[in-house]
Amino acid sequence: MKEIQSIAKVIFIVTILFISKNSIASPQLPDYVIYKGDTIPVYNLILEQYFKTVSKPDQGSLFGLKFRDGASFNCWRGYQAIYSIENDSLFLNEIITCGELYNNKPLNQEDSKNRIQDIFGDSYKNNKVFVDWYSGKFSLPNGNLLRWDGVFHKIFEKEILIQVGNGTINRISYINNYEDNPTRVNRRYQDTISNVLFKELEKFKWKKIDKFDPSEIYLVTIGENGKVSNVSMVEYQVRDSIKKYWDRNEYKYCIRSVRKALKDLNFDIIKKDGEPIEEKVIFEIWLGEDGKLKNWTY
Repeated sequence: MKEIQSIAKVIFIVTILFISKNSIASPQLPDYVIYKGDTIPVYNLILEQYFKTVSKPDQGSLFGLKFRDGASFNCWRGYQAIYSIENDSLFLNEIITCGELYNNKPLNQEDSKNRIQDIFGDSYKNNKVFVDWYSGKFSLPNGNLLRWDGVFHKIFEKEILIQVGNGTINRISYINNYEDNPTRVNRRYQDTISNVLFKELEKFKWKKIDKFDPSEIYLVTIGENGKVSNVSMVEYQVRDSIKKYWDRNEYKYCIRSVRKALKDLNFDIIKKDGEPIEEKVIFEIWLGEDGKLKNWTY
């Protein structure tokens, strides 16, 4: 399997490098919400949801506005929006160019006003637009960063959860997205989880390691309850590929052994919007010529 795995690994790495060159995979600038006098980043594209409701053949030139002309690797949508929460209502206040808020210059409010008026017309009143098209929820960071997808969406340990119905604020709650329990395994820092997994595999008694080689990139799912709920191989997710490249007994042995080695782990609970979520962790092990497992996770 090792020759096949080496070739597959090269393809995997090249694919990742190719994807990383795509602007959509670049870290994106957030929008902002003014709440209780603070300007806070928000990782929910509320204005984009409005654009999706408008039928236009050229989404790069919405309402005659060349929004997308300002697109960049870290701001593919070509603008940033600033909202405000006033009493029980959500308003759109500004549409600015990417990075304009922090370029050490005053906002070009005239340009912002023109953009909003061209889009919303008479709905623009008192220098703002009531966000009546939006129903849903979004959160504002109120603590340390907990998880990030590497592009846009982030989860913070503590957040302010805003629930909205057609622009009206229905509920504001302060939530905790991390359940810290001293009897469980800490996973505040995502990059340390693979080390925890590997230590368990090191302790495991591999009964047939001389016959079956477990060297592979594994995908481990930590369920909502903090327990390992599933183990698979990153490069062999469908039955046909497993059948083509693996001996059936060897594949089953590797998967079952990894699951058995990790079954007693009990992690702290991760949440999103205050609700427990599952998390997928990739790690790689390699069987050295000395018969010992190596942690090849990068």
